[in-house]
Amino acid sequence: MNEIAIFAVIAAATGIAAFVQGAIGIGFALIVAPVMGFLRPDLLPIALLILMLPLNFYVGLRERDAIDWKGVGWISLGRLPGTFVGLWILVIMSAASLNQLIGASVVIAVLAALFAPVFHPRAGSCMAVGAITGVTETATGIGGPPLALLYQHRPGPILRSTIACCFLIGEIVSLIILAVAGQVHVDQLLWAIYLLPALAIGSVASRIVHHRIDAKRLRQGVLLFALVSGVLLLIPY
Repeated sequence: MNEIAIFAVIAAATGIAAFVQGAIGIGFALIVAPVMGFLRPDLLPIALLILMLPLNFYVGLRERDAIDWKGVGWISLGRLPGTFVGLWILVIMSAASLNQLIGASVVIAVLAALFAPVFHPRAGSCMAVGAITGVTETATGIGGPPLALLYQHRPGPILRSTIACCFLIGEIVSLIILAVAGQVHVDQLLWAIYLLPALAIGSVASRIVHHRIDAKRLRQGVLLFALVSGVLLLIPY
């Protein structure tokens, strides 16, 4: 596949993923990470983290009155040590091994979202989820499912806005640490910039319909796509 076709596929995935995340609160990384893993694994996790900055800022701002600030504080506190573990994993792994880690992370995240018991957003559980998210998002760009589990029984606006705020803080921390460690490259930055129009289209579309769509069915579709993609990434080539 040539570079133009690769860009078109990743841009389409970015637009769809932005729509899904804006509508239900998770899904962006679960859709984009496997696609990038197949086509341009060298872009992960940097391009993915950069793209999620404006997306989560937009979602958090849109429903800012519903943010659970106490939960955001505990999750962010727990995330910091997890971020350094994620950096260590990223540094020691080869590209092929990282691809398989992404696949495994996606599969585990989907299974957790489907079968894990209910989490209640208290201080201890918030810090534990923050630590897990710091590891997985810094290493692979995927961090949404643990946060979604934590808030899955709260109203939609609280889930979407609080997860977006946690992501925004965590992504800034992860990118700073990754940059200091020399893991950020120009090509990753350029790809993120080129994908911004697709991100904007998906985000705006989610604003129009996020009150009317069947969030349960959309979530099921995202999890099915992510599960299949994750399994395929686990297969060695």
